[in-house]
Amino acid sequence: MTHDIRTEPRRRKPSLHEEAQVNIVRTGNLVADALERVLKPHGITATQYNVLRVLRGCGPQGLCRNEVRDQLLSRMPDATRLLDRMEKAGLVTRSREGADRRTVTTRITDAGRRLVDKLEDIVEEEQLRQLGHLSEKQTRKLIKLLTLVRNDD
Repeated sequence: MTHDIRTEPRRRKPSLHEEAQVNIVRTGNLVADALERVLKPHGITATQYNVLRVLRGCGPQGLCRNEVRDQLLSRMPDATRLLDRMEKAGLVTRSREGADRRTVTTRITDAGRRLVDKLEDIVEEEQLRQLGHLSEKQTRKLIKLLTLVRNDD
């Protein structure tokens, strides 16, 4: 009798590290999907919301594309197209300034600021729905453990 290794059930029990990784990924996807769901009715993605928060936080001087990209929570290989869409939607402006005409500064618009300000409470409600059952001590421990996993010190 021959056995097809592709159809045989897995015999090895997942390692503790594998189980931890699966749980991190599953939880991350759950959290990200929930955020996308609450933002979708407002015509914005989680990445766009993140861009608006970054630009609001940097003040009136704005940031160049690479500075925006580097501060995003998720990797964004094509920040230019993302910012193009946001500019078309009236959420950001971009302008060439200074001696180096290659540098394009991106700033949040009043409409972008109003949107991110409005969404803050909605996002916080979702965060509370997902994490509000944890005590403050548990939440701090979770943050510390996730930081250790990322080696962020």
